[in-house]
Amino acid sequence: MLKKKLTFVLVLSIGLVLSAYFIYKAYSYLQDAKKKQIILEKRKAAWLKIEKTLESEVANFKGEAAIIIEDLNTGWKIALNKDRLFPSASLVKIPIMAACFYGSHEGKISLEDNLILKTSSKVPGSGFLKNMAVGSKFSVERLIELMITESDNTATNMLIEFLTFDYLNSFFKKAGLTRTNLSRKMMDFKYRKKGVENYTTAADIAYILERIYRRRFVNKKISERCLALLLRQKVNDRIPAKLPSDVMVAHKTGLERNVCHDAGIVFTPEGGRFLLCILTAGKSETKKVKEFISSVSLYIYKSYQQLPGF
Repeated sequence: MLKKKLTFVLVLSIGLVLSAYFIYKAYSYLQDAKKKQIILEKRKAAWLKIEKTLESEVANFKGEAAIIIEDLNTGWKIALNKDRLFPSASLVKIPIMAACFYGSHEGKISLEDNLILKTSSKVPGSGFLKNMAVGSKFSVERLIELMITESDNTATNMLIEFLTFDYLNSFFKKAGLTRTNLSRKMMDFKYRKKGVENYTTAADIAYILERIYRRRFVNKKISERCLALLLRQKVNDRIPAKLPSDVMVAHKTGLERNVCHDAGIVFTPEGGRFLLCILTAGKSETKKVKEFISSVSLYIYKSYQQLPGF
């Protein structure tokens, strides 16, 4: 009899301990959920403040501006004038890079193919290939590198001639860049004066950058190659200009008369990741527009750092 009583007491004690444990766990879970909800609400309020500030910046900009910012950890996005067409300038080099790697993946081209520098490919502006001797040979892979890291216009024209306008524009549509086109070579001012222009939107550029970041462009290996090239960008006078030196930015700039852009992915040391595209057009001095882009970038970075629960 005593043994049964002891067993009952033991079982009851274990039951009470387990009940207390599960009650405590449930309480802790509810408290954690409550804290997370409070942080989420504060982050949403802070995010809304960022959006209102950016709306004001765009409204006061002397010209046209489009801005997309996306928190790549949460998927939250702010998009202002995302579908407005802008002359793409060198931003089109991101889709061209993507087309090259896609062409290699499907077997249309080889990255080891050597292309011969022609007089027709040489144009002024960024890059050193314009100073190289006609007949010089460069691999497709090397030309992609120069096109992205140094924004070499001649390298870009060689790739355009190699892939052809038809292939590139077909790829853009296939890749989901519905409002991006390539109608002339880089620095072809003769065609530009006739109204022939290359166009893109902040939405298209943000779309391809996000696919690259999430390793969903073709496959993980190709996405990482694209990202590595963008991280080696040497023109850093816009988005990265005012950011701390330990902040990495994978990006590509664009600059022509009355056009100034920068678009990329910002990697903070704390693990924050955000996509930022700023496209502008207008007759403001280039220096002032670069200042605008770098100031917006710094504001977003600082606001991002101060988001509750960061």
